Amino acid sequence: MAYKSIFSVITAAAQAHATIAVCAELCAQQNGHLDVLTLGIDRIQMGYSYMGAEAVLMEATMERATAEAGVNEAATRAALTEPAPGLRWSLDSAVVQMGSVTDLVAAHARFADLVVLARPYEATATDEAAVVLEAALFNARAPVLVVPTPGHAPNLPPRRIVLAWDQSAEALAATRLALPFLRAADQVVITIVDPGAYSPERSDPGGLLCQMLVRHGVKAEVSVLAKTLPRVSEVLARQVTDVNADMLVMGAYGHSRLRQAILGGATRDLLEHAAVPVFLAH
Repeated sequence: MAYKSIFSVITAAAQAHATIAVCAELCAQQNGHLDVLTLGIDRIQMGYSYMGAEAVLMEATMERATAEAGVNEAATRAALTEPAPGLRWSLDSAVVQMGSVTDLVAAHARFADLVVLARPYEATATDEAAVVLEAALFNARAPVLVVPTPGHAPNLPPRRIVLAWDQSAEALAATRLALPFLRAADQVVITIVDPGAYSPERSDPGGLLCQMLVRHGVKAEVSVLAKTLPRVSEVLARQVTDVNADMLVMGAYGHSRLRQAILGGATRDLLEHAAVPVFLAH
């Protein structure tokens, strides 16, 4: 397996250069093709208004979204011309209302082997960055590589990987989809935080997963950690630092009655603070 179709969404011009650079490097390593979608977003949700005011407001917000799409497309096109000439890429641009972002991103991402996105929840990110991430993960069911802040160029392929394991279906899905990275790494540390005393793996935490990975040629080992910090996400973040890892692989969790999915607490905590790429799958 290799990542032949790599997809990215650009909603902020400030993140275009760093995100495209990571995509281009992955395409070169995987002999892949890069598809990019740039967005301009109409963020106004119409409600009750005075006669005629709604049409004026719609026109103004659409003009602003169109201008935003143009800026994002120009920044992305400039970034795409910097990598090696051998990069194969396509670029699509759209102006969309906020309520349609999820469906549009999911329709594009569902055919990708890997989606690469800039990290949300930071100064250079737009409010829609998390919506784009959730659409790719939960609606398109595609694996997503979240890359860190511009200025922190990741090591690709990663030499050392921390694989968060809690026996869940999401964690197993992330493991399977991350195999190209796991096989190429020099060290994969399967990390388990406070395994349950009555869990199916209580006698050998992570043993079966380690066996599966070794059979795939992965240099895997198991590390069982106590929850010595208030949050599991903090323990995993410290493990990434202690191992000097280049990537964190984990299952993504979602929950919401109001929306189709909102990232769970541990996933969001790690995305807010991780200094390395985070590979997510649901």
